[in-house]
Amino acid sequence: MLTFVICIVMMALAFDFLNGMNDAANSIATVVSTRVLSPRLAVLWAAFFNLIAAFFFGVHVAATIGKGVVDPGVVDALLILATLCAAIFWTYTCTHMGLPISVSHALVGGLVGSGVAKAGLDALVWHGLLKIAVFIAVAPLVGTVLGYLLMVAVYWICRRCTPQRVDHWFRGLQLISAAVYSLGHGTNDAQKTMGIIAVLLYSTGYLKGGFHVPFWVVLICHAAIALGTMAGGWRVIETLGMRMTKLKPVNGFCAETAAASSILLSTVGGIPVSTTHTITGAIIGVGATTKLSAIRWGVAYRIVWAWILTIPGTAFVAALIWSLLHLLPLPAR
Repeated sequence: MLTFVICIVMMALAFDFLNGMNDAANSIATVVSTRVLSPRLAVLWAAFFNLIAAFFFGVHVAATIGKGVVDPGVVDALLILATLCAAIFWTYTCTHMGLPISVSHALVGGLVGSGVAKAGLDALVWHGLLKIAVFIAVAPLVGTVLGYLLMVAVYWICRRCTPQRVDHWFRGLQLISAAVYSLGHGTNDAQKTMGIIAVLLYSTGYLKGGFHVPFWVVLICHAAIALGTMAGGWRVIETLGMRMTKLKPVNGFCAETAAASSILLSTVGGIPVSTTHTITGAIIGVGATTKLSAIRWGVAYRIVWAWILTIPGTAFVAALIWSLLHLLPLPAR
């Protein structure tokens, strides 16, 4: 049984790595598209702050994932395995297609599908799912509004400055905003995998003293997501940073600052938001200050459909995988 649990933990870390690959675009798309940093330097910058986020902000989101989606009493190693297989399949497929999906919602969908397949709708924690569902809509809207307002404020503050001076200032400031965004991305997204590993250890009896997240789990999850960011999902970066709208350093600063503010506040409140939704909304809000035609709505439309399909899609795949795994003579049975 221990070997089986270790294998599932390694699969969870592989999912965390793919999370970093897909969400590398969130952290560096703006700083790359404005040419403040080269792609390679940008992913190293983002990965560093993904890693050190382990020492900030607590584990409130991990607790929500571990106890706020499916009843922990229903969870076993087989359910976690089905969840991870579905989430990895969905994330890898969308990353390959260049779609910046919510990896968080892929994980939630996997939990929902495998939980319902095992124990029916009674397995679901409805108040936790309601909170997540609300923020599917709220996160991009908050990012859009904050991005728009910040951009308007910067236009007013810098109205008497030359474009060259504004560009010079915000090239430096964008390094700071990218770092803060990567902190928020690292702490919110890595905590989702922490929650999965913690509930796995708790349900199999390897976590003593009640449900909690051991610090070694915190460290390995942040290391995995940082390595994934370093690997970089280049197709997703192209979609989000170069095809959505044209950005300048001042636009990138406002988008990253707006998204980071929203994500960090949500993290402190224990809400597992989609960092992808938030930064995409912020980019749209910033682009809309110029003119709505500056947004390539065809690209945005395709991304939104990927968001809508993520939870039901991964839930269906997870339920199917759980049903197949249940037929095998695995230790979790």
